[in-house]
Amino acid sequence: MKTLWVSLIVIGLGLAAAAAFALHRHLQPAATGPVAHVENGFAFTVRGPYDTVAPLFGAWAERAWGGEHWNPVFLHPQPAQDQPGEVFTVDHGHANSVWVNTALDFKSGHVQYVYVVPDAQAVLIDIHLQPKDAASTGVAVVYQRTALRPEFNARVTELGQHDRNSGKEWETAIEAFLQTSIAH
Repeated sequence: MKTLWVSLIVIGLGLAAAAAFALHRHLQPAATGPVAHVENGFAFTVRGPYDTVAPLFGAWAERAWGGEHWNPVFLHPQPAQDQPGEVFTVDHGHANSVWVNTALDFKSGHVQYVYVVPDAQAVLIDIHLQPKDAASTGVAVVYQRTALRPEFNARVTELGQHDRNSGKEWETAIEAFLQTSIAH
């Protein structure tokens, strides 16, 4: 019996040491050196009235036009709905990102999100909306991406290039949604 207890204690200490080592290793910087930070943006005009278009930039409402890969899983609020401070995750296949809404003010036309892909990048998305006239809405989007480790510098730079060219894609998707929702 004594041998069994000693074995369990040794195994327990071994597991605790392994967990402590893994935690310590995880908290240590993986590499040293500068990390990439890129800022890119785009602007477009949506043929749709401001009061209809602006709410489409809430994470929950964006599911209507955001494509098959935009499927946020809401942690807060429950039930899921767009509101300031919403927190959700998005599955990217290789990793989950954690998103926090930091501004959701349709009155002023300001929407902002921060998300983190653990050990890869942190991203700020700043969106400004304004009525152009009774039937159209201006949209300006700025992405700021920062690599969290130097080995992600190239990927962050590549994604920044993609961000710069995303305006037409967003415009087309939103207008297609508006056309189908008006038709029904």
